[in-house]
Order: sequence, then C-alpha cells, then structure tokens
Amino acid sequence: MPGVGGSPLNPLRGIVPPLVTPLRDRDALDEAGLERLLEHTLAGGVHGVFLLGTTGEAPSLSHRLRGELVDRACRQVAGRVPVLVGITDTSFVESVALAERAAKAGANAVVVSAPYYFPAGQPELAEYLEHLVAELPLPALLYNIPTHTKVMFELETLRRALQMTRVVGLKDSSGDMVYFQQALRLVQARPDWSVLMGPEELLAQALALGAHGGVYGGANLVPRLFAELYRAATEGDSERVARLNAQVLKLAETVYAVGRHPSRLIKGLKCALSLLGLCDDFMAEPFRRFRAPERGTVRRHLTDLGLLTVDTGGFR
Repeated sequence: MPGVGGSPLNPLRGIVPPLVTPLRDRDALDEAGLERLLEHTLAGGVHGVFLLGTTGEAPSLSHRLRGELVDRACRQVAGRVPVLVGITDTSFVESVALAERAAKAGANAVVVSAPYYFPAGQPELAEYLEHLVAELPLPALLYNIPTHTKVMFELETLRRALQMTRVVGLKDSSGDMVYFQQALRLVQARPDWSVLMGPEELLAQALALGAHGGVYGGANLVPRLFAELYRAATEGDSERVARLNAQVLKLAETVYAVGRHPSRLIKGLKCALSLLGLCDDFMAEPFRRFRAPERGTVRRHLTDLGLLTVDTGGFR
C-alpha cells in the first residue's frame, strides 16, 4: 500500500509521534503552535505522524475541531511522512465520516480502537471491525488500549482481523509484553502488518523482540532522541541503545511524573512543549493546564535534562 508522496506503509516502520493537539481555547486550535510542533517533529527525523490519539486528547475534542486538525496537519505535512488519523468514536457513523475527511485531506491510514463506553464482547468487536473496515476509504491499524476502552483486541479477534485485507497493523498500549510477543508471532502470516509499541519505556525491549517501531508521546518533545534510539536498534548498536533508552526512562521519571493524577502525562508533555515555545498548553476539558508550582517543576526538569537552557518565554 503506497503512502502519500511514495512513502510506503507496507509495513510502516519507525517512530510515529501521537501528536499533541495544540489548543488556544475551548474548541479552538492553536494554529501557529500546530505548525511549529509539526515542523519540530519532522525535523527530528520521525517516520510518521499520528493525529487524534490519546496524547492528542481526541475523545475530548469536537468533531468539527478534529476535522480542522486533520485538514491543517495533512496540508502541512504534504507527503513528507505518512499521516495516520484516529477515528475511534462511540458512533459508527462519526468514525466513518472522519475517515472520509482524512482520506480527502490526504492521510494514509486510520487508527481505530474498540468503541468505548459500551464494552463489546470479542465476537461483537470482531463483527464491528468487519462492518467498519468495509466502509473505510483508507487502510486501518488497530489500537489496543484496554485501560481506556475497557476491552482488548484479544488474540482470536486479531486472528479474524488478519483476514481483513484493509487492516494493516496494531498499536499495542496494553503494556503486556506476553500479549505483545504473541501478537508478533501471530502476524507473521501478514508481512504487510506493522506491530507498534505504545508505552515508550518499553521501546528498546519491543524493538529487540521484532517490533516495527513505536508510537510515543515523548517524540513530540524530543523526536530526535526516539529516532536515534530506533536507528541504533535497527543497526544492532546495543551500547547506544542502552544509553539512549536511559534518556527515555529519565523523561518518564521526571516530566511525566509531575502531578498526582493520570492526566499528568499529557499535562506534563503540553507544559514542556509550551516552555520550549512550541505551542500553548491549554487542555481540553475536563482537564486544566498545570498551575505555577507544577509548571516550575517541569521547567526544572527540562533544565536538568538539557532541553531548556534559557527562558524561552513560552506561553503563560
């Protein structure tokens, strides 16, 4: 399956940041921030862009804003790397509508999780996928994130998905390495499938097992670190992998650890991006951006990590 501008997604390999959605207010994109963020990630050597994932706060965004984001981002990327668009929704019709918008904008593929709110049984989930992919204008990757959807793509459902030619991969954010290895073995029957890791702390381990790459929020902030780690792994440079992976772990232990609630992962990332002057850190409700004490802590972490050497001003 060719990608935009000749970039193959057959299978997709490398580092694909789940792009943060820069906001300047409720239901309002930070357009300039989006442009800066995209150029920052692309300059860092990433191999694709994933719009409207968890890090992009997709479920909290209006359908109108999701469409605007897809249009703007695809136009700016302009075929330099493949663009994936998350279409997960509680409404089947809205998922199809967003996929059609993505195809028209020039995206390469869509990404779909199990519909949230009503937990589907595995036979129901497999049947849902069969119905959905038949309506999609683009190939689809599955997104396994049971912490948010309450439902896994279990192995039998993956086996059924392998029979669907329009399904071309899996992003696994379960953190279950036994499941991940089982999925890797299972998909050997489909050489066009990508198997991508979600939790960035598991990147080095996943690549050693044969993963095609990963979808990592930290690649919004330090894309070159993740791209270099991927390259070192593909070149078999274990010493360099260990050194770069230690930096990835340090990021998780500092920037992502500020605050007391699960929302701290995205809050910390958005706060860091704003401190670097890349985009606003406005959060989609029900969340709010970090206040001054937490923001000061993130600033200190960025300074300690060597990412912030002067006060760039940023936003707020």
